[in-house]
Amino acid sequence: MPKSFPSSLPKRPFQRSIPTSIRQPQPSSRWLHLAPPFLLDRYIPRHHLISSIDAAKKRSEAYAHLRNCNLCPRLCGVNRYEKTGVCLIGAETVKVNTIAPHFGEEPCIQGHNGSGSVFFSGCNLRCVFCQNHDIAHQRNGFDLTPEELAEWYMKLQEVGRVHNINLVTPEHVVPQVALSILHARELGLRLPIIYNTSSFDSLESLKLLDGLVDIYLPDFKVWNTETSRRLLKADNYTETAMESIKAMHAQVGDLCFTADGIAKKGVLVRHLVMPGKEDEGREIVKWLAGNVSLDTMVHIMEQYFPRAHVGKPSRGGIKASKTVKAKVRYGDINRAVNLDEVASVRKAAEEAGLWRFVEAAKHGGFNI
Repeated sequence: MPKSFPSSLPKRPFQRSIPTSIRQPQPSSRWLHLAPPFLLDRYIPRHHLISSIDAAKKRSEAYAHLRNCNLCPRLCGVNRYEKTGVCLIGAETVKVNTIAPHFGEEPCIQGHNGSGSVFFSGCNLRCVFCQNHDIAHQRNGFDLTPEELAEWYMKLQEVGRVHNINLVTPEHVVPQVALSILHARELGLRLPIIYNTSSFDSLESLKLLDGLVDIYLPDFKVWNTETSRRLLKADNYTETAMESIKAMHAQVGDLCFTADGIAKKGVLVRHLVMPGKEDEGREIVKWLAGNVSLDTMVHIMEQYFPRAHVGKPSRGGIKASKTVKAKVRYGDINRAVNLDEVASVRKAAEEAGLWRFVEAAKHGGFNI
């Protein structure tokens, strides 16, 4: 027979009522605190927060840039209404290759409906391994005015139901992009703007974008000056990328999400690991940790493969290596990257204190 409780003990737990005067008030709306400070309860795109006066100033500045182009460190200084600089793109229109919902971006960028990507033709770099060689180097595409470009943003929003407007390789058309965003704002654009860049930007160009861009998606390509000169055809790439990424982070901070796992504001830095260049990747991630933020979201990419000029037959008088006369151009990077090289960069990033990485989610959803 089971023992019964002594009659002296209460049969129900003791309950004490809390005086009404000290009860905590219930909030009118529920705030999310799953992963502060990187989880947002709500988000308003930055282009909706600038005043009409600031918008007018940006329009004026955009036209000034086109008359004396200083959008990148090449500082061509040309009046693009009369002639073109290194990028070979004029002032009144942009050349666009593709506009469509894109599902090849990071999960937090593409989401379920895709990223509303606009692939601009032309580029201010000449990367010999360019993964979009047919777009960036050959300038294939069609011409659009800033107003027509804004109308395409609206189609992506209303028809495509995309999560954002993703401007891919826009460094050389920043004034036209700024004008298009301001016009799209008047048409009813409600989506965040992504600036998807090689990081070969001028600070003047980034200043024009301040208040218009929500997410910066810079690619930090190489570290050594000799490498940038040989593979990117740019002498001062590394120094430029450093100051550009710091300026981007000063504008929008670390990457933040809403509860659906979609990024809304901040910086996400990409680094494409290249064969035999993992030492440069290690320097890049260490610099990010020490000079930008330990909370920087980083995508260490492993999808490099020979493209553009890499692996093509050698030209007379041009050597792909200082020590070995190769039969093909840029023979030292004429192979896919291996996983050990990628792991080496990832390990260096972790040892430097970085912890937010783009990777496949183990739980089947988005990593936020």
